Amino acid sequence: MSNNIPKIVVVGGGAGGLELVTKLGKKLGKKGKAEVTLVDSTHTHIWKPLLHEVAAGTLDSHEDEIEYLGQANCSGFRFRLGRMDGLDREKKQISVAPTLNQEGVEIIPRRSFDYDYLVVSVGSISHDFGIKGVREHCLFLDTTKQAETFQNKLLQAYLRAHTQGKPLHEGQLNIAIVGAGATGIELSAQLHEVSHLLTAYGLDEVNPQDVHISIIEAADRILPGLPENISDATLSELKNLGVNVMTGERVVEVNEAEIKTESGKVVPAAIKVWAAGIKAPEFLKDIDGLETNWMNQLVVRQTLQTTMDDDIYAIGDCCACKWQGHDENVPPRAQAAHQMASLVAKSLIHRLNDKVIPEYEYHDYGSLVSLGRYSTVGNLMGNLSRGSMLIEGFMARMMYLSLYKMHQVALFGPFRVVMLSLSHLFRRSVHPKIKLH
Repeated sequence: MSNNIPKIVVVGGGAGGLELVTKLGKKLGKKGKAEVTLVDSTHTHIWKPLLHEVAAGTLDSHEDEIEYLGQANCSGFRFRLGRMDGLDREKKQISVAPTLNQEGVEIIPRRSFDYDYLVVSVGSISHDFGIKGVREHCLFLDTTKQAETFQNKLLQAYLRAHTQGKPLHEGQLNIAIVGAGATGIELSAQLHEVSHLLTAYGLDEVNPQDVHISIIEAADRILPGLPENISDATLSELKNLGVNVMTGERVVEVNEAEIKTESGKVVPAAIKVWAAGIKAPEFLKDIDGLETNWMNQLVVRQTLQTTMDDDIYAIGDCCACKWQGHDENVPPRAQAAHQMASLVAKSLIHRLNDKVIPEYEYHDYGSLVSLGRYSTVGNLMGNLSRGSMLIEGFMARMMYLSLYKMHQVALFGPFRVVMLSLSHLFRRSVHPKIKLH
């Protein structure tokens, strides 16, 4: 422990990380009981489950993003821009890589930050499993920047098709999504909606029927991590939208023009999206002797402390925590990150007050998959005797929206969230339903 007030450093400002520093800042930072610092490689936060809407253009990231510096000022923590790339547990320091501008010029030099307690909350990135051509020819949706890149490429493809003055060539507006998890499913529905919206906004040389959307999944059903009744209901909705769903097809190669599967199928596509798996960032692999798994996740005990160091915690997608009563780890979901952030906030406050720290128990409240304005499908978990209840339509949509509102309440409080919601309604009434630039 340092001679002054304890230093708490949280690396990663995703859903869990930002909620955590907000709570700690208000309860400890503002009262001078601890120095709370958030380190992140970007300036702003957006709730990751919204990235498929940013990619489709149905959500403008600049309207929903949160400035870390602004949130820090309101909540009593400090924000430092940078990407963690190293750890010295003996010195209790993290190292942060230099920050470069768009021209490659260094604007912030390499730095190190001391900590008494460290929380790693760096989320996850796409896992390409070493498949040939994926990195070179597929787009990813791990960050806001990647989602915006997808949206720009999509709009450019439409503009080119609208003005070329000749018939479309094969696959020119085909979109192939590899991976039928929530991200891939939700993106496909948003893209179907976009194909109709762009026609309505004047790009009428392209018919919605000219856009062919395919989903390729290696498992024998879509949404393999969710209950089968959700998969069946979602598949029915996708078929109604005209989305081509291919299950039991493992991708073996991707090139500039097409995707090839193990069974010999060839899927031509101008835009290819990889959403087939996740892993923690590479820099975490065996970092300074900490235990990690094959997905680079930090292995933690039920207290969310790493197995090799009590002063280092991990939360969210980058941690491997056993799901009590199950033969698997806690799934990488926003509700898990939210629950973990709450527990670690309580744990650190207890440690500063020499109290017993709590253990984490994941509560699964169900899963929801949004198909945009067309439908929302999900299940609500009951107790073990009742199992789960399938919900669809308006009720499921309201439940889906409430997840984001819960995240906002954790950051801003109820009153400001009400004001933000009203502002959003007025803004939507005068702005286009899709980002057109």
